[in-house]
Amino acid sequence: MDPRLEHSLDVSRRFFLKRTGVSIGALALAELLHTDLFAQAAASAGAPAPAATGGLPGFPHFAPTAKRVIYMYQAGGQSQLDLYDYKPGLAKLRGTDLPPSIRGTRLTTMVASQEHFPIAPSIFKFSQHGQSGAWLSELLPNIGKVADDLCFIKSLHTEQINHDPAQTFMSTGFQLAGRPSLGAWVTYGLGSLNNNLPAFVVMPSSGQSITDRQWGTGFLPSEYQGVKLRSIGDPVLSVSDPPGFNRTLRGEFIKNLNRANLQDFERDQDPEITARIAQYEMAFRMQASVPDLADLSKEPARTFELYGEDARRPGTFAANCLMARRLAERDVRFIQLYHRVWDHHLQLPARIRTGCRQFDQPAAALVQDLKERGLLDDTLVICAGEFGRTVFSQGKLTEDDYGRDHHPRCFTVWMTGGGIKRGITIGETDEFSYNIVKDPVDVHDFNATVLHTLGVDHTKLTFQYQGRHFRLTDVFGNVVKQALA
Repeated sequence: MDPRLEHSLDVSRRFFLKRTGVSIGALALAELLHTDLFAQAAASAGAPAPAATGGLPGFPHFAPTAKRVIYMYQAGGQSQLDLYDYKPGLAKLRGTDLPPSIRGTRLTTMVASQEHFPIAPSIFKFSQHGQSGAWLSELLPNIGKVADDLCFIKSLHTEQINHDPAQTFMSTGFQLAGRPSLGAWVTYGLGSLNNNLPAFVVMPSSGQSITDRQWGTGFLPSEYQGVKLRSIGDPVLSVSDPPGFNRTLRGEFIKNLNRANLQDFERDQDPEITARIAQYEMAFRMQASVPDLADLSKEPARTFELYGEDARRPGTFAANCLMARRLAERDVRFIQLYHRVWDHHLQLPARIRTGCRQFDQPAAALVQDLKERGLLDDTLVICAGEFGRTVFSQGKLTEDDYGRDHHPRCFTVWMTGGGIKRGITIGETDEFSYNIVKDPVDVHDFNATVLHTLGVDHTKLTFQYQGRHFRLTDVFGNVVKQALA
């Protein structure tokens, strides 16, 4: 963060109080009236969420179609050929080498030494679904039931060919670490809709590791960091009081701690101190709100029939989908789920069946559940990963087995709700699902479209750092207007 800019902003006590909301002012009032600010906050934890707090002046720029986002990130790279991008003509080309004119020269080190690149048609059957006629694999029967609610983009492409930089690029708009994530940008610009839960919540499910910086703040203040809900122990670290330390004592401790932090701020003008105060107070309020959020005992049996029995097991993708709906009901602004089972270089048929058993029912259930509760209209739901998979086999091709390498040139994602046009498909790929032939959409276009549904002009959501105004879409990005209702 540019210290000169931050100093010019934060030396104003008025700006400081504005940035920390009413908490410091209310703290002083509570002291005068001998009331417990934090007990009041806890008592109101189950109350209806207030209007948005925080955020930047003048945001949103125009009327949003979505209030909140649920982003189901499919880490590892789903095979579009085996799930979404139906290519029946490949059957007659099975085992032949993909022509070099199609393949080009960019390959990962995992297949660069292969002498042959045999075409591997999907062994799974495809069929059309709904009035839209969307083609989907037999592995996705439940997604097929909600196909008319979805907008498929089959022409997304990325600049990166390996997992970490591709995930970073998808999350932050840049392939190197150090930039803010999409969720951080959204909460920085728009603020929170609920004072008792974080504005940005992250839930990884078990599987391939993924770094916490994918939901980090980069050079934005740390208060916009995604808060990870855990599946073991306390959903959030230290949300429970330690033995012998009750809620009243913790409230007094935080009040005294924040007085000391305020003195530090007046001396040092360090903007991270304001973030620290906000985070301590949020942590206190979460002691009341998080246990209620995590308590599934009042969910009816139909909920678990809809999402599947895995929804009863914390840490599963199904449980995270159910928790995403509960967070949406509580007006959490940005909810991101990481499902990490899609890195299928070898034994793809067996492994993708496992991934789809975990993914298909709860992902479709989330869409259906939001729709039935009247939440889908103002909730943008996204299902995307970092890239797709190659048409040629990585490793040996047999009658019932093959693998696929990373493929950044085209992959399929889908969206629904929040002002997105439903029952449509955008973009086309060639007969090999290798190159795009119609309506390409790059990552910056995609992120610009997400921001647009939230009422944000992506060119105006900026932050000055080291002398430059940065933004999520850098100097690129066009809203995909075909996707808008």
